[in-house]
Amino acid sequence: MQKDRPSFTALRVAMGRAAHQLFDQPLLLEDPLALRVIGPQSAQEIRTHRERFDDRFARHLRAFIVARSRLAEDMLHEALQRRVRQYVVLGAGLDTFAYRNPYPQLRVFEVDHPTTQIWKRRQLVSSDIALPQSLTFVPVDFETETLAERLRACGFEDSEPAFFSWLGVTMYLTEDAVAATLKFVTKRPAGSAIVFDYAVSPWTLSFVRRMVVRGILQRVAAIGEPWKTFFDPQTFTDELRALGFAHVEDLGGEELNARYFKAGTGHLNVTGLGHIVYARV
Repeated sequence: MQKDRPSFTALRVAMGRAAHQLFDQPLLLEDPLALRVIGPQSAQEIRTHRERFDDRFARHLRAFIVARSRLAEDMLHEALQRRVRQYVVLGAGLDTFAYRNPYPQLRVFEVDHPTTQIWKRRQLVSSDIALPQSLTFVPVDFETETLAERLRACGFEDSEPAFFSWLGVTMYLTEDAVAATLKFVTKRPAGSAIVFDYAVSPWTLSFVRRMVVRGILQRVAAIGEPWKTFFDPQTFTDELRALGFAHVEDLGGEELNARYFKAGTGHLNVTGLGHIVYARV
């Protein structure tokens, strides 16, 4: 993301969640704020140009986007049963959970680059979406500040367990930056957990899928948001355990389809260029 403008990807992901509300039945992710938060112009673009937002590629991408959000919210619900009361949304973008949070006991921390958070707050005001008292914005410029410092400054309790979601972010960071954030999570008290996604190493894929990945990489690089980091699913689980996670689940396309799309959620299914991890301390 460039410093002088919010992430293009954040808006496109939010538009994917909004398109899900319009085009897919039954809904996997019920988000009544999805169309409002993107603004009327973007919402009209989806409605007017369904051929762009509901072709085969768009459906596969949308399936992954809504599946990772649904998994995060499912695992958050489970974490609350373990008395977790802090939820940290890393790289929140236009995520709407904090504004439809059904858990009065849960405090939500939205972490993002300051430029993106300014943009989001303008979107919320223009969409007439109120800020709940349970929400805390945590602006972080990772070039000059650390996640730990900013969270503590904003009221995060180090001594209490926390649940983290980190969606659509790791591929844009260096491997060292990814490891640093995951290590921070492993230092939280027992019962803390995270859901995050990652890009699969292209050299582990078939020739056809490598060509698909090549097209995606060219597209994101052209808008100034290149992917930097990939992981091998065959070894990544062991690496996460070595970092300090006691329990790790890695879900690729087959596992996600069996979990969320087996019953036929509209015309959605995931193809395996991305994986989602649930890891617990």
